[in-house]
Amino acid sequence: MSALTPASEVILRHSDEFTGRRVLFAGDLQDDLPAIFVDECEAEEVRVHTNQYHHWQMLRGALQDNVQFGLLADAEFIKPADLLVYYWPKSKQEAKFQLFNLLSQLPVGIDIFVVGENRSGVRSVETVLEELCAVSKIDSARRCGLYHGRLEKQPEFDAEEWWDTYMVEEVAIKTLPGVFSREGLDSGSLLLINSFEEPVKGKVLDIACGSGVLAAVLATYSPKMKITLSDVSAAAIEASRATLAANDLPGEVIASNVYSDIAGRFDMIISNPPFHEGLQTSLHAAEQLIRGAAKHLNIGGHLRIVANAFLPYAALLDATFGSHEVLAQNGRFKVYQATLGRTPRDPKKKKR
Repeated sequence: MSALTPASEVILRHSDEFTGRRVLFAGDLQDDLPAIFVDECEAEEVRVHTNQYHHWQMLRGALQDNVQFGLLADAEFIKPADLLVYYWPKSKQEAKFQLFNLLSQLPVGIDIFVVGENRSGVRSVETVLEELCAVSKIDSARRCGLYHGRLEKQPEFDAEEWWDTYMVEEVAIKTLPGVFSREGLDSGSLLLINSFEEPVKGKVLDIACGSGVLAAVLATYSPKMKITLSDVSAAAIEASRATLAANDLPGEVIASNVYSDIAGRFDMIISNPPFHEGLQTSLHAAEQLIRGAAKHLNIGGHLRIVANAFLPYAALLDATFGSHEVLAQNGRFKVYQATLGRTPRDPKKKKR
């Protein structure tokens, strides 16, 4: 079992509430608490709907068919639940999107428990759900709040109403709540895009693709570029597919936890990698991205990423590839590129 998050520890303080219940977990769940619920809390049944592919990977061994990954919850899958435990994400709009999707398909009278770190804005649950049920705080510990309510009215939910579009030059970018830089192109991605002075050729993999903006903009001006996009977020995956469709661009979009579901080799890997897991700073995904790149690049292929200038990626690139270049930088970001030679270095081996 992985270490439990503070939010899950608060949930366990109320384990008596879940005895004999059919519990549905959803939201920004970052540990394997549902896997221990059946035995330790004597829940009748435990199901999980997650929008994060790596969370699905973490839980599928224990829960098997009782964990579902996807943007929208399947009505038949969540139907048996008589209690919802929702983990509040850092985006209020993402929380509202997910909660309204779930509650539009769950029965009136279901118990709702919402938990989250105070700095995530979990207090907003009272206003987000005010038209559906009365919600009150029932616990506060580990800098988290736990709220409870009982659904009085199902919300109306139409996923099509949640889509937004913005333009990057002539490229239409489609996006959803919870997708990185939903309001417009972020300055880091802009710096990365502007680091390309010539059209790109060959097979390109965009990891942590978000709305698909990097691959879509580059492919629009690079007709000989073949793109594959991947992300762990179901919202990002659907947004990227919609972005490609909106611009009549061919490409494959897949769910993958960094390289977990990536096959083959590429001429270039690009990324604006995340350095947070929920609200917590985490370099794990970026480190996996760099260390694993050599196994997914052709000889002479490039890894090109943009990152906050203070993050310690230069040493990791040198340990993996032997050297790196800084192609562009400003006050906040740097664009790094490393090239795969014929004998890539093993980062586990030390210099003599």
